[in-house]
Formats: sequence, structure tokens, C-alpha cells
Amino acid sequence: MRILVTGGCGFVGVNLSHYLKSSGYNVRVFDNMRLGSPAHLEGLDVEIIEGDMRDRSAVERAVDGVDAVVHLAADTRVIPSIEDPQFNFDNNVIGTFNLIEAMRAAGVTRLVNASTGGAILGDVPPPVHEGMVPEPISPYGASKLACEGYLSAYAGSYGMQAASLRFTNVYGPRSFHKGSVVAHFMKQILKQDDLVVYGDGSQARDYIYVDDLCKGIMECITRGAAGVIQLGTGIPTPLNDLIAVLRDVAGADGITFNVRYEDWRPGEIRDTYGLIDKANAVLDFAPEVKLDEGVARTWAWFRERYQQGD
Repeated sequence: MRILVTGGCGFVGVNLSHYLKSSGYNVRVFDNMRLGSPAHLEGLDVEIIEGDMRDRSAVERAVDGVDAVVHLAADTRVIPSIEDPQFNFDNNVIGTFNLIEAMRAAGVTRLVNASTGGAILGDVPPPVHEGMVPEPISPYGASKLACEGYLSAYAGSYGMQAASLRFTNVYGPRSFHKGSVVAHFMKQILKQDDLVVYGDGSQARDYIYVDDLCKGIMECITRGAAGVIQLGTGIPTPLNDLIAVLRDVAGADGITFNVRYEDWRPGEIRDTYGLIDKANAVLDFAPEVKLDEGVARTWAWFRERYQQGD
């Protein structure tokens, strides 16, 4: 089976490409290289196509000859989506529409789409689940909801077997340009910069290690799952607790850091974590890597690259 991974030179895409190759799949990567790089896949036997999701002809070339698609390419930044909603819309909504149209023309029916829970559902009391009414409070959340809607429509109208996996906060090695909190904080610590927390640090997130996420994606492909599925650990972790874990792993290397607290930012969710009952039932999904273990593995990766001067 040949699988197309859009955004395959990014954090999740690189990890997923390694995971799929080790599981015996042929992999084609499509990426605009704005943040990713072919160097991130160096030594891995994958086909790489450079192109932009907004370019329909390039997307059509990428889809030609594949059996399934994992759609990871997106502008996932909440605050920049508030500052420039047009850019976010073009990349996420138009890019996804170009993809499913190319798939429809090529007769490719199996799609796993990377979505999000917190940004789509808005600032609602957790735990979130698939049956909740979406009320996004940022353009990013609205764009992901629009993508889910189109996949549902294409499933009903054209028989597309499409699953939207609502990822929680993914972290792990190979997060070269990842802007989410674990990778960002580790880079700040290694640069000896203060960690900046917006709010009082009580805000909670559901952190899932990237290997567990990749297992869930692969199960979705092999089982032909469809619809919206929440993918995380189901465990809320306050930001201050994450910082405590970071103090432990950095402290073991003799590294200390300061934390600076600033005002809350508009458009960001205070607390979010998800129920994973559906993922467990449909995908037999059960994350294995605990937060302290995953953070230690991720820190070791960043620390090694820092020592190498990367």
C-alpha cells in the first residue's frame, strides 16, 4: 500500500513516515517546505514531492497512484490565525478542498485527516468528546471545523472513507520547528531564556506522545475508520505540572530556568482534554507513554541536537 502524507516534512509527518516505513508501507511525502525540510527525512526511503496545498495541480500530482492519504498539512497556529485569518483559511480550508477533489478525481477513497478538539469546540467545560456542539473561538478552530464538514459531506455524497482525528497536544522527538508548548519550552531552556506563561499556569492540556499518535493513525488506516475521533490520553495536565517535569529532566543535566507569568491571551482555551472512549472502541487505542517518560525522551533528543550545534 502506498500512502501519501501531506505535511510529511513536519513534526508529526516525519515521525509518521518513519513509523509507516517500519510497518511495511510505501510512503510519498508532499510538503511546501515552508517549515519542513527534506533533510528531516534523510536516510529514509520515501518519495518526496515539493508543493503547496493551495496549488490544485500540484496536489493532483501528489495524489496520483496512492491508496490512502494522511492529511497533516495545515497552518495550526491559533494566535497567527487571529492576526491573519485569510492565510489560515487558504491553507486549511482551500488546501483540504483541493485534496479531496483530487482524491475524488483519482478514485482514492481512504483519508485520515488531522483535526483538533479544543480549538473546534471552543472554551467549553472539559472533558471534550465527539458529540459536543462545536463553537470555535479562533479562525484556526473554524477552519478545522469547515474541513471536518467537507469530509462528512464527501463521505455522504461520494462514498469517501474519511476520518478526522482530533489530536490533543502532540509532543516528542523530531519537533524541529514545532511551536507548541513542550518543544518551545525545551528550546527556550537550552537557549537559557525565560519561559513565558500566559496566565497563572493552571491551564490544563492533554499531552500525547508522538509514537502513540502514530499508532492511532496507523490503526485508523488499517481498520478503515471514519468520522470524528478524539485522539489523546484523556489525562489533563496543568501547565505548571508540565514545567515541574521539565525542571526534573533539565535539572538532571544541571540546567535551571526561570518562569515569567504574563496576562492571558485572547482566543486561547483555558482548559481542554478529551475522552478517548470512541478511539478505544473503534481503534483499540490505548496510549502507552506516560508524560514523564515522553518528556525525558524528547528532552534527550533536543539536548543531543543542541550539543551537536543544530
